[in-house]
Amino acid sequence: MLPTAMAIMMILNQQPYDGTDVTWNALRLARQLHGDGEEVRIFLMNDSVDLARDGVNVPEGNEDMVQMLKDLNAAGVEVRVCGTCQNRCGLYKGQPYYDESLKSTMAACAQWVADSEKVLTF
Repeated sequence: MLPTAMAIMMILNQQPYDGTDVTWNALRLARQLHGDGEEVRIFLMNDSVDLARDGVNVPEGNEDMVQMLKDLNAAGVEVRVCGTCQNRCGLYKGQPYYDESLKSTMAACAQWVADSEKVLTF
C-alpha cells in the first residue's frame, strides 16, 4: 500500500515588498511544490496579509505577488488569511481582502499545523 501524501503548510509573515525576496521566494516555492504534485496550504498572518488585498503597489521590476497568490489559489492551493491581522497588520491595515472567504482564524491555522506533514515559515 502506498503512503498517502500529506499537505505542506506554508506560513507567511512578511510584507510582500519589504526589500527582501522572502515572500516572493515562498510563493515561488509554493508554485513549484504544487506543480510537482504536492498538496500545498498557505496561511497569511502579520504583514503578509497584504497579499490578500487588491491595490498593493507593485514596485517596478517585481513580479505581482498578489496575482501570484490568486493564481496559486485558482490552481487549487488552499489559502487562508488571519482575520485578526486584517485590522492590525500590513501597510493597508483595515482594508478588506479581495475575497472575504479567505478570512480565517488562529484555530483553523492550528488545525492545519496539526494536519500537515511539514510546516514552513517565511
